Amino acid sequence: MNTPHRRVPVALGDRAYEVVVGPEVLGAAGQYHRELGLGPALIVTEPEVAAHHAPALVDSLRDAGVSVRAVLEVPSGEPAKSHASFEQLVERLLAAEIRRDCSVYAVGGGCVGDLAGFAAGTVLRGVSFVQAPTTLLAQVDSSVGGKTAINTRAGKNLLGVFHQPRLVLADIATLRTLPLRELRAGYGEVVKYGLLGDADLFVWLERHGPALLAGDEELRTEAVERCCRIKAQVIVDDEREQGGRALLNLGHTFGHALEAEAGMDGTLRHGEAVAVGCVLAFRFSERRGLVPAGTADRVARHFAQAGLPTSPREALGRPWPAATALQQMQSDKKIRSDNRLPLVLARAIGAAFLTRDCSRDELARFLCAEAAN
Repeated sequence: MNTPHRRVPVALGDRAYEVVVGPEVLGAAGQYHRELGLGPALIVTEPEVAAHHAPALVDSLRDAGVSVRAVLEVPSGEPAKSHASFEQLVERLLAAEIRRDCSVYAVGGGCVGDLAGFAAGTVLRGVSFVQAPTTLLAQVDSSVGGKTAINTRAGKNLLGVFHQPRLVLADIATLRTLPLRELRAGYGEVVKYGLLGDADLFVWLERHGPALLAGDEELRTEAVERCCRIKAQVIVDDEREQGGRALLNLGHTFGHALEAEAGMDGTLRHGEAVAVGCVLAFRFSERRGLVPAGTADRVARHFAQAGLPTSPREALGRPWPAATALQQMQSDKKIRSDNRLPLVLARAIGAAFLTRDCSRDELARFLCAEAAN
């Protein structure tokens, strides 16, 4: 591929960094590492990724004269985001003689990035961290913005820290080895960006989505770059989710509850849950008279054409009782002391907003109609 690498700045002052997007980015990792003046590296990855993509990163770093102290494998998917996995990873980093001048590389999907980022943010009170996401979902979402977390029995992502990476390496070539279901799940997050703040992106996806999913790397590069630019601006405006960053949670309050109902074991992919959550958010918006009739059907139709679920029953294979759904939504980490549930709704495709005026009874009636049947 002759596609040049594209650089997306995340302008956070003395914690600014870049997202480098394009094919074969991992092969240039050593160059970017040296540009930043980073020290020895420790790589955290998952089994499949270790076989396919970690060698290119290790070779690039070593060719640039960077010491690679360890390549540490952790479980794939949600099992990586447990107390046990976190404790084991920290002990292994310490056994590998991690020091304050070292950098932890997260190479894999979003769960590995969350785990490795949380470890990097806490071990030795914080060391440098580089994201090398190898899934579409992680490239457009979890790798950018500094959110790191693990799950608890009480819910998803309830234990974590904000720890911005020094660099994000979004290698589009890694998507070649991604199973179709994982690619589709990542596409759910791509669509979310169009729905929340860029109607032109959504229209572009309606036109180019099939070719993107089929393997067109120019389209994949453009989609990842566009999503990262949207997210970078949101993060610069509201790094710690006190206001506008909450828009990135479009579909997530419903989606996280769906994941909890599915057992948070990976049987329902995060991007699949987000797709259903986005459809529910637009159906709720339509029910409230906020968006024109037919808007939610248009959103659902695009997700369905991409092979993603569009209803709780389709995602779970069974009904989702409204009372259960409400209880799971109440566990959302974004709820404040007044116990009001924040929801991201929409006034149009590309025009999302945050509201806290949804009563429990109103949500219950909506969920009875949309989820329990």
